[in-house]
Amino acid sequence: MKSTLDEMKALVAVVDTGSVRGASEVLSVTPAAVSRTISRLEVKLETTLLSRTTRKLSVTSEGSIYLKKVRKILEEVELAEEQLIIRKDRPSGLLRINTATPFILHGIAPCISRYQALYPDVEIELTTNEENIDLVGKHTDIAIRIGQLKDSTLRAVFIGNSRIRIVASPDYLKEFGTPSSIEELSNHRLLGFSKPEILKNWPLIGENDKIFRATSNLRADNGEVIRHLALGGAGIACLSDFMTYQDRKSGSLVELFKESSLKIEQPIHAIYYRNSATSLRISSFIDFIKRNLNVDKNEFM
Repeated sequence: MKSTLDEMKALVAVVDTGSVRGASEVLSVTPAAVSRTISRLEVKLETTLLSRTTRKLSVTSEGSIYLKKVRKILEEVELAEEQLIIRKDRPSGLLRINTATPFILHGIAPCISRYQALYPDVEIELTTNEENIDLVGKHTDIAIRIGQLKDSTLRAVFIGNSRIRIVASPDYLKEFGTPSSIEELSNHRLLGFSKPEILKNWPLIGENDKIFRATSNLRADNGEVIRHLALGGAGIACLSDFMTYQDRKSGSLVELFKESSLKIEQPIHAIYYRNSATSLRISSFIDFIKRNLNVDKNEFM
């Protein structure tokens, strides 16, 4: 065999990240080392695998044929390595998880110690990001996202749904009153998201039978910030159940328009990037988080 596994991995990394620099970050080597590896591989195979210009990198027709076979080879090697771990019946290794700050705080942090007690050989690294990220470029194994997913080559596992509700603190309602209609909302302080746009839609039917779109003079791009503003009496907010379940249970936040609100739910997915079958540590965490969130029962631990 002319090619080495390292050379195959370098080729796949360049194609998946779209650049030599991106591949160097994934492989933790210098861009020059990646370029030399690809050049060495092309010399061995006596063919051009990648077409390079100053602005674009693309796979040649010969490279596409070779890449397809290489992916299968790497998948088999990875699967063989995974089987060794499975034989031990214990997930191990580094698991890097990324999600929005509110989900880290309310979804993962409360139960992560139980996962570690079950799987002590798994090392966990948690990072936060409020928007979609490049899993490959950011060295992330699992990203948990709330809301509709965009078209993607990533694999996704549905965790469940989380309903959005309109809430306010008792102190705010005592000072400014409780709105009983959409029209009355215009006289209240509404807390809103600066982005994405869809989060400005509240689960109420407004004029012309359209979804009510909140106009806010106090906005944030982080749901946890909005939650704390609501708890502090700064205004009325529309937030997902996974953030407010405990607050509503304790009475720190009160649900408004309980009878007239639409049942709008945000899907929760765990997304991951793998060339092969899901690794044991990834699948064990996804299974664990599905059991412990109990999203279908609106119970968030």
